Amino acid sequence: MMPTLHTGSLADALLPRLALSVRQPWAHALAMGWKPVENRSWRVITPQRQHIGFFCIHASKGMTRAEYEDGRDFIEDMGFECPPAAELQRGGIVGIGRMLGIVRKCDSPWFFGPKGLLVSDAYPIQFIPSAGKLYFFEWKPGGEAVPPAKWMLDAAVVPLKSPQGMLL
Repeated sequence: MMPTLHTGSLADALLPRLALSVRQPWAHALAMGWKPVENRSWRVITPQRQHIGFFCIHASKGMTRAEYEDGRDFIEDMGFECPPAAELQRGGIVGIGRMLGIVRKCDSPWFFGPKGLLVSDAYPIQFIPSAGKLYFFEWKPGGEAVPPAKWMLDAAVVPLKSPQGMLL
């Protein structure tokens, strides 16, 4: 695994200008280099959707509990450890990868289709807040990371209500 790239104004300028927004925890798996294919349902492959080469991996702002649990379970079934939901950064750049091409069939267990973007040479970078968009887009630094939702916080932080009728 490659070390995390620390960013600053010079490093930001050297990062790929195009990004692809991916929901967590899939963005994490992609940035860690575990996930070799990013599934898409694009009907038409236009030039702006067909970027070949290096791109930034953008973690979108949204992540429901069901999305996290489904992704976490799949990632762990593949033999990797998924961080707790509250530790997954959202709303910015989390990694870099290289798109090799688009496939309609793939033997990888990560492929669900109907189309897949083949990704290699991926690695995580220090989080850079940035707004996301659909398809490949030109990103720019700005904004703030999305704070964890209440459901993401550890049970020790969010007190649980005691069951009704519980004896002390």
